[in-house]
Amino acid sequence: MADLRLSIQGRSRFRGLPARTTLARWVGRALERDGEITLRFVDRAEGRRLNRDYRGGDYATNVLTFEYAQAPTVHADIVLCVPVIRREAVEQRKALRAHLAHLVVHGVLHAQGYAHERARDAARMQRREVELLASLRLADPYR
Repeated sequence: MADLRLSIQGRSRFRGLPARTTLARWVGRALERDGEITLRFVDRAEGRRLNRDYRGGDYATNVLTFEYAQAPTVHADIVLCVPVIRREAVEQRKALRAHLAHLVVHGVLHAQGYAHERARDAARMQRREVELLASLRLADPYR
């Protein structure tokens, strides 16, 4: 099992988010090598600003991964926009916990070089997400 140094920011600003131990379990499950990961929970305004300033999209998105190093240790910040995630969970008729777990796993995979721009890469990443979520006893988010 990979060694994880986890920092969590902004969690206390939002009601109903999982405990630190749960978040650490999700990150740890997706981590394939040692890592220093920060999970940052943000509101819509900060999510929009970060997406605009660093990704060119003038809207708040569900998750942004800022990967700084993949080896020998994964270093990354994973930004989760809670209002967007809550809205998506309702729209997709998913439990917030399951949707959030999926996005944490998704962000951690991005931090390790997984991508979904090309169909082949997307299929590989999706298979890995489904596998990891199943190991956490969570349903396939793509069904």
